[in-house]
Amino acid sequence: MSNLSDSPDRFGLVSRVFHWGMAALFAAQFLSAAAHWALPRESALRGTLWSYHTNLGTTLFLLVLLRGIWGLLNLRNRPAHANLIGQAAKLGHLALYALMVIVPAVRLVASAGGTRGFSYFGISIFPARETAIAWTQVAAEWHGAMGWTLAALVVGHIAMAVVWHRLIKRDDVLSQMA
Repeated sequence: MSNLSDSPDRFGLVSRVFHWGMAALFAAQFLSAAAHWALPRESALRGTLWSYHTNLGTTLFLLVLLRGIWGLLNLRNRPAHANLIGQAAKLGHLALYALMVIVPAVRLVASAGGTRGFSYFGISIFPARETAIAWTQVAAEWHGAMGWTLAALVVGHIAMAVVWHRLIKRDDVLSQMA
């Protein structure tokens, strides 16, 4: 088996690049959202960080889809989660993946029905509408709350990797993804 694919003992190079690359991009995305929420509207830092939020979010959405396809192709090769804690880890990962898809998808739906339209790196995807489609704007309101829920799950994911696996169990599961 190639070192690109996953194995029962270790995640392959492609999975590791997806994991750590997307971790860095999600950190930047959450930083932009935190700056937008916490800094004054006239702050240059807030504007700079927020300016990449949409393009980065869309890029992350596309990467999540690719990562999901790769994960499904490697599902049989991945390390097993046999016991109750392992099953809880599976559910936690499923929740992470679900929110990584749902959060940007909801925002894209809101953009499709909104008055501002949507472009990805300058390419128009959804034109601006004269009037917003009301139900799509409800989706826009959910985007932020679900995004912060995703951030909380990511923090929990990191805590479980460091505290549970590294400090308590000392099973060195981090080496499977490093």
